[in-house]
Amino acid sequence: MKSPGDDFTEDIALLQKLKDRGLSRRDFMKFCAAMAATLALPASFAGKIAEAVEKAKRPSLVWLEFQDCAGNTEALLRATKPTITELVLDILSIDYHETIMAPAGHQAEKSLEDVVNNQKGKYIAVVEGSIPMADNGVYCCIGGKSAIEIARKVCGNAMATIAVGTCAAFGGLPAAKPNPTGAVSVKEAVPGITLLNLPGCPANVENITATIVHFLTFGKLPATDELGRPYFAHGKRIHDNCERRAHFDAGQFVRAWGDEGHRKGWCLYEMGCKGPEAFYNCPTVKYNAGTSWPVQAGHGCIACAVPNFWDTMTPFYKRLPNVPGFGVENTADKIGAGVAGVVAAGIAAHRIARAVKGKDESKDK
Repeated sequence: MKSPGDDFTEDIALLQKLKDRGLSRRDFMKFCAAMAATLALPASFAGKIAEAVEKAKRPSLVWLEFQDCAGNTEALLRATKPTITELVLDILSIDYHETIMAPAGHQAEKSLEDVVNNQKGKYIAVVEGSIPMADNGVYCCIGGKSAIEIARKVCGNAMATIAVGTCAAFGGLPAAKPNPTGAVSVKEAVPGITLLNLPGCPANVENITATIVHFLTFGKLPATDELGRPYFAHGKRIHDNCERRAHFDAGQFVRAWGDEGHRKGWCLYEMGCKGPEAFYNCPTVKYNAGTSWPVQAGHGCIACAVPNFWDTMTPFYKRLPNVPGFGVENTADKIGAGVAGVVAAGIAAHRIARAVKGKDESKDK
């Protein structure tokens, strides 16, 4: 953590610093290739990413925490490509983050004030957690200031703001009914700013890193959907990339936890999986350094990156209600029977054809 008077954007070649820390050129290029894949870019962009990251000045970043469980911070601390140490010491100048910074109290608040005052329009703001608006924001205060006051000043003066996690992006659990604190998203609390939403409960740290890399490479935030989510992370439906999709199409569903279908890895739709309504790259990027993700581990998707999912996707262990434009709720019980019928009809037709052909051949003989 730098002291307030230091130059936050010193021009030091990243690659040399990584080499000094024992990272080989090959490992660095693997990281760039992985980032290109995460960003859904052609493999040829790995070189461009490498060049941009090598030459980039370390951008100053401040990380704010409001109404949250710190799940996104925990995800960040478990980053592996690169590690949190490399992020803090080599790639970014993280000048304010309550959980990991050395200063405390007035010194910590001074670090934040120095960035906002001295780096106006040049730093990146990351917000974790929703922002309470009820009763003048008294339900979340830091250093004698309300979350809404801090967010408007910090995000309003930032070059760009990233809302990390569903609470920051859409209000999340604090905004669920009856929402006693009047919790809202960053967009609602601070309208009109340059904002990107990275929802998830928690957000995948690979997507956080990829967003920063995209910014360093192209000088702008990634393209987003109508909800402000980057297409590279939220452009495809979980249901369409799920490794259990073939079982859905075959009508093979888990009916009870621990049953034969569950042990065999069958589809979890009947157990409440919300994959048909969720757009996220969980099946391809996964969590914990690509180890697994909830559905692979045997638990249905809860659509945690969807607005108001605590209200619209619960109960989590009941099958989906009507899903506009998809219709799985009308066909899930019929797909298996339909497929079985088609297969049976095909087998019967094949047998009849062979029998007829056999009779014809016998007659010809």
